[in-house]
Order: sequence, then C-alpha cells, then structure tokens
Amino acid sequence: MYDLAIIGGGINGVGIARDAVGRGLKVLLVERDDLAAHTSSASTKLVHGGLRYLEHYEFSLVRKALQEREILLRNAPHIIWPMRFVLPVDEGMRPAWFLRLGLFLYDHLGTRSLLPGTKSLNLLKDPRGEPLHKRLKKGFAYSDCWVEDARLVSLTARDAKERGADIRVQTECVGIERGADHWTLQLSGRDGDATERAKVLINAAGPWVDPVTALYDQSSNAAKLRLVKGSHIVIARKFDGEHSYIFQNKDGRIIFAIPYEGEHTLIGTTDQPWSYDEGPAKISDNEIDYLCSAASEYFADPVTRDDVQWTYSGVRPLFDDHSQSASTVTRDYVFDYDEDGGAPVLSVFGGKITTYRVLARQAMKTLKRVLDVETDDWTRAAALPGGDFPADGFDALVTEYAQRWAFIDKDAMVRLVRAYGTDVTTMLGDAENVAALGRYFGAGLYETELHWLITHEFASTAEDVLWRRSKLGLHMSEAEKAVVAEWFADRAAKTKTATTVS
Repeated sequence: MYDLAIIGGGINGVGIARDAVGRGLKVLLVERDDLAAHTSSASTKLVHGGLRYLEHYEFSLVRKALQEREILLRNAPHIIWPMRFVLPVDEGMRPAWFLRLGLFLYDHLGTRSLLPGTKSLNLLKDPRGEPLHKRLKKGFAYSDCWVEDARLVSLTARDAKERGADIRVQTECVGIERGADHWTLQLSGRDGDATERAKVLINAAGPWVDPVTALYDQSSNAAKLRLVKGSHIVIARKFDGEHSYIFQNKDGRIIFAIPYEGEHTLIGTTDQPWSYDEGPAKISDNEIDYLCSAASEYFADPVTRDDVQWTYSGVRPLFDDHSQSASTVTRDYVFDYDEDGGAPVLSVFGGKITTYRVLARQAMKTLKRVLDVETDDWTRAAALPGGDFPADGFDALVTEYAQRWAFIDKDAMVRLVRAYGTDVTTMLGDAENVAALGRYFGAGLYETELHWLITHEFASTAEDVLWRRSKLGLHMSEAEKAVVAEWFADRAAKTKTATTVS
C-alpha cells in the first residue's frame, strides 16, 4: 500500500510527489497523458512575483513568489535564468509614480541577492526603446526569471522517481473507491490495468479536479473552480537583445513580449472563460486579434495575424473567489482537505509554477498528522537533476563542454546545457565523434538524446520530445518532424513485438 496516491502530472502533482518521497513516504503518481501535457506547458514561462497582482492587494502571494525566484534559480540554473523586463510608461495608463511605487514594493517584498533592482529608462536614448513607438519616452527595467516550464515538470518527476516514487504516465485513473482508512484506485494504462491502494489521495488534476472528484463522490468541486483559458502567439523575432517587454493594455490587463527559442518572440497571454464542452484548449480568432492589437499599441512595426507562426493555449484551474473579471481571480493556491467521509483526500485549486515548491511543502504540513512526517524545508537547497552548478556558472559550463565534445556545434551545445545542465556529461559519455551520437534528425537532435528522454524523462512520443521536453518542433521542417514520429512509431512496434514474443 502507498502512503500517498497523486492524480495529476502537472507541476503541482510532481512537486508534491518529490517533496513527499524525499520525506520517506511511499508515493504513487498517475497521469492520464504526458507530464505537463496541458496547463503546465502552456504558461508564459516565467518564474516571477506577479507584478500586476500588487494592484489586487495580493501581497502575500507576491511575497511568497518573490522569495521563491532565487531559490528556484539556484536549484535549476540550467532551465531557469534571470531576465530583465522593460515596462514603458504610456499616457492614459497607470502613471509613472504608481508604477515606480509598485516596482519599489516588488524589489523589497521578497529576498533578492542575485537579481538586480529596478532602474528608470529614457526610452528615446536607451536601445531598448528603439522597437517602440516614439510616444513612449520613459520606462522602467526590473528583474524576474524565465523557466522552461515543461522541463521543470519532467525534471521534478525524474527526481521524485530517483528518490523512490512510482511515476506512471499514460495511465488513467478510471475508478476510485473510498474506504474508512485507505483508497482503492483502478488504473488503465499503456502497461495494462492495475489496482492500487493508498492511505491518502491527492487530487492535483488541475482543470480536471472536478471530474476526478466525481469518480468517488457525488458532490462537486465545480463551485470552487474557475477555468480560465490563456493563449499565446509566437512570431518571428521582433527585437534584438535578451530583455523582454511588459505592456499595459487599455482593458487594464498586461501582456508580455519575450525572446523565445532564439529566432522568435512569444506574446501573451489572454484570460478567457473556458468550459469542458469546448474540448481541448485552442486559441480563438478573437484572442489572436487581441494579442496582435495589444502588441501593436507599443511596437512601431505592427504585429499582424500573418506574423503568427505558432500558438498554444492552456487552461488555468483557478480557485473561484467570485471576482467579476477572469484576470482578477486569485492566482494563489487553495487546498480543500476532507477526512470526514473516510480516508483523507486533499484537492488542489490554483497555484503558480513559481510557488509549486511552497505548495508541495504546505501539502505535507496539511497531512502531517495523518502521515506522521516532518515538514522541514528540505527542497530549498536540493538541486534538480542537472542543476548542480552555480547560478552564474552557465557560460563556464558551456565552455567546458564545448571543449570536451568539440565535434558538437556550439549552438547545439548551448541548447543541450540549457536543457540538461551537468547531465550532459552522462548523456554524451565517452562519445568521440558525431557518429557516436546515432542517427541525426535535424536542429541538433541526435538519437542519443531521444534515448535519454525515453529512459530518464518519461517521453514516449515525438510530441513529448518536440513540443514539451524541447521546442525543437519550432526549428524543424515538417519532413524532419515526420521522421522523428516514424522513429517513435518503429520503436513502439518493436517493443510491442518483443513483449508479445516474450
């Protein structure tokens, strides 16, 4: 019997699994699809305090998130790195004094030692003002961090597995029975059907927290859940430099414009109500027009629908605090804990990537009595796989590895170190030439990397690799992507044949 069964392989689920197994608990996590297949790979990819949340007086959430920025940066400096954000002052929007006050609070609410503070900018003289309309004369530059969101999920899950957690992807929980002192889960997955038992159930299914509840309880969590769709567009690179922009919109919202995958710019996000009957989250024409229009208010060279090269959308499972606007609903997490009806269950609502580690520890505090665990902050100084190097040591690592494996293109090595950090040494091993890396698929992807992702990071399809474990799908031709898909199909067929024969 497991101590803990977790349903949901997004950032909250894997974060709780890692925290719990590190405390000596026996943990099972099941995910119907791939890790980070939905909400956790569809974020704006920021580790940030949430500057705009100050306007809604969510000081506790902002402080919590700001304190986490540098902790996460130190724990995963390969997939998380500092980024400067330029906030132009625009007439008719929030005035300069108001923005400066908010940024002062932003600089001082949380601990900050690695990230530089806010600076005022003359956008008519500063190079960062060049892509913008000339009416924008003044602005501010402040700090937050970028994160490879789906990789954060897969690395957290991998760390949990290496510590002893049972992580099952492509495995759906089709039935749940609540007993007096344990739960019984009926599972159906790629490896067949199974029945498992656990003392405690954690419902971390994100947007699907209510359908999971319906498997064991006729009551509903729907009244507590507000589903909000956020969409992004990706265009060709719009500006030079590694900084990003944050733009104020006429509707009171904000959007970001962020350098993305070297050759692109990411623009988002929207806030639209969503319901289950809409099917998989997909950007609407209105959302595309909204993002293009909002960005064009600031960029001198307008953004048009023809510029859009790729889009992605996700659903945020927010706790319904009855705010009138979707953009003002709290982004903080809320727990619903129940042990009155039998074995304990903890349902998770809301949350942000930035605060996933705090959420996981809080879950353990909530379950401390029933699981008899300590609640020290052990993950605070525990690097994720590949992240055991200094927060400012990325360039040195690239230089070292580029010399060691000189036959690999420098840009390709930068990507590998960004994705895998010090694990590059294990992945590449004693390879002395390109031939040792196996078949080449394009965009710097070799067979060695595919085997690594299958063996260590739960990948099983081309989509898992090209759009979640990496974003190589943006850099490969349709023919190259098709070859990767064929490679996975051939591998699956061989595996099935070998299983049948045995």
